Amino acid sequence: MVDDVTNHELVPEHSLLDEDAVEDVLDEYDIERTDLPKIKRTDPALPDDAESGDVVKIVRDSRTTDTAIVYRLVIE
Repeated sequence: MVDDVTNHELVPEHSLLDEDAVEDVLDEYDIERTDLPKIKRTDPALPDDAESGDVVKIVRDSRTTDTAIVYRLVIE
């Protein structure tokens, strides 16, 4: 049986953004969805319901800012 990697202490929190939140992020950074860094749909840390075209918010621990938030576009 394969363990769920999303529960591992070194895997940061990954959550799907709804379309309103995606638009807010894109407006804030003045970018298009395709300008976001990419993450493959097969990445085991992604939520199970993530689909190609979705945007994922990743919250990581940071030594300098306590937490760092990054966004990724899900691709095949």
